[in-house]
Amino acid sequence: MSVTDSPAARLQALFEGHRLTPTQRRIAHSMVRRAADVPFLSSVELAELAGVSQPSVTRFAVALGFDGYPALRRHLREVAPAEPAGGPESYNEYQQAVEAEIENLRHLAQALADPRPVRRAGRLLAASRPLPVLGLRAAASQAYGFAYFAAKVHPDVRLLNEGGTMIEDRIDGSVRAGASALLCFALPRHPREVVDTLAYARGAGLRVVTVADSAFAPVAKHSDLLLPAAVGTGLAFDTACAPMLLGRVLLEAMCDDLPDAQARLEEFDAAAAARGLFVD
Repeated sequence: MSVTDSPAARLQALFEGHRLTPTQRRIAHSMVRRAADVPFLSSVELAELAGVSQPSVTRFAVALGFDGYPALRRHLREVAPAEPAGGPESYNEYQQAVEAEIENLRHLAQALADPRPVRRAGRLLAASRPLPVLGLRAAASQAYGFAYFAAKVHPDVRLLNEGGTMIEDRIDGSVRAGASALLCFALPRHPREVVDTLAYARGAGLRVVTVADSAFAPVAKHSDLLLPAAVGTGLAFDTACAPMLLGRVLLEAMCDDLPDAQARLEEFDAAAAARGLFVD
């Protein structure tokens, strides 16, 4: 199965060009997360998955141009590629989780076929001095990893990975220091505090670049540029290989717009060698 024939890619293409209500975006978000299963779910099961009412699912299908949910489900079943022999149904639960992440990475590779959004994001991040990087709860490690490496090439990176009443103060401080953009990592379950913080950041004049698990995530309406990277949901806790890799891609794009990035890396390597920082 090619990347463009993946269940997630098929659903993304189906939703594109439609103006969806917040409830409908929630349904779309849930469908993308369970893309392989959606053609076989009843409207009641999809409603339970998305946490909405069954009539909301019906109205969602009509908004997409179908007569009702059964017609939408028939469409998805008709375009679903046949599962190859020895496919995921023969894997144990751990293998299925790995295969799902591989599929997420394939979908990310397809999205990156158009590099313009990432390059635009790289320019925004490189130009922001300082650069605040936000990630709370499940996304805190993604924000920390990005900030750790970004600090080696960017002159002023400010990590925001703890919530509370001080976070708006820290955004205000960044704006006063000259920040023009904020990078956010947003993963499910989406904390209300992240949504509120992004709204505050935009109100303070920052351009918001967000890496989220779906283009229909709750943070979308508060983002100037949203870059989706799906998470795996097959284990007790979500896996986030694609968002992590997209963060590294953003680092690369940012370095391309920092003329002294290579010199800073060489300077760090020389200092690390002099200090015996790493074991060969």
